Amino acid sequence: MRIGVLTSGGDCPGLNAVIRSVVHRGTDVHGDEIVGILDGFLGLIEGRTRTVSHDDVTGLLTLGGTILGSARVRRDRIAWAVENAEALAREIGIDALIAIGGEGTLTAAKQFSDAGLPVVGVPKTIDNDIEGTDVTFGFDTAVHVATEAIDRLKTTAESHQRVMVVELMGRHTGWITLTAGMAGGAHGILIPEKPFDIEAVARIIEDRFARGKKFAIIAVAEGASPVPGTMRFDHGEVDQYGHRTFGGIGNRLAHELENLLGKEARPVILGHVQRGGTPTARDRVLATRFGWHAVEAVHQGAFGHFTALRRTGIELLPLGDAVTRLKTVPKDRWTESEAVL
Repeated sequence: MRIGVLTSGGDCPGLNAVIRSVVHRGTDVHGDEIVGILDGFLGLIEGRTRTVSHDDVTGLLTLGGTILGSARVRRDRIAWAVENAEALAREIGIDALIAIGGEGTLTAAKQFSDAGLPVVGVPKTIDNDIEGTDVTFGFDTAVHVATEAIDRLKTTAESHQRVMVVELMGRHTGWITLTAGMAGGAHGILIPEKPFDIEAVARIIEDRFARGKKFAIIAVAEGASPVPGTMRFDHGEVDQYGHRTFGGIGNRLAHELENLLGKEARPVILGHVQRGGTPTARDRVLATRFGWHAVEAVHQGAFGHFTALRRTGIELLPLGDAVTRLKTVPKDRWTESEAVL
């Protein structure tokens, strides 16, 4: 078979490991030809591809990013591509497509599948917000990076007796912030699932200083919001791709805390460094397993499904299960975090 593979959405540690796994399993076991589609769905629309062989994936296991590239595509162009899905597949000569991406990518994959294109999805996102799978590759790496940043900031915060506000990725869910905040011993964890009261955050810090502590670390997800009627703050507008833009909460929170406390408060925006670099061992293994099972799904004819980690095994679930809703942090998890701050 000629199997097309694309990566779409934001880059994520482990993408190249999936591509490598697809090539090894497809060519070595099934005699497939793997066709890399460049720049995600944009490459599918424009017919830009390259054959991906063993030589192309040598050394990819440890390499961050994606050798196939990724690009955003406007919703109207996706809609046109869905209407012409079978023709696009014929033009590049593929029998099936493995689409690797997050919630937006898997939504498009379902649309293509419903339109008759044989598609298998592979979920990826550092945000860990895909419903149906216990975890996505990239999340572990992002948490490690964020935790190390919090560890390092503690020493400089204590030296200067400051409050450090660390803004982490997570537009709609707080998995990275919750996990890294707990692992790094942050003194406040603010996530999108639970609006925060700025005065309550200030009291947490005041209590620390009253006990003789000289610093505080507040971990805040980029999509966190204040309780209505407290601190005034609005997130960004919706961009041309239909995504709401986020950013600025770390800066605003640090400014407000400095005014309330009369102490130095500094924002640290970790940003895209969480998505780059070498994936952890856990992410390499999960990405490799996802690629292996995606190829097997193609040969089983299990189209319209995606690979999911369920406890220790990989299962195939309908694409609709991945895109019905985001997997948010449940109340019991953020309650646990409050108990150990």
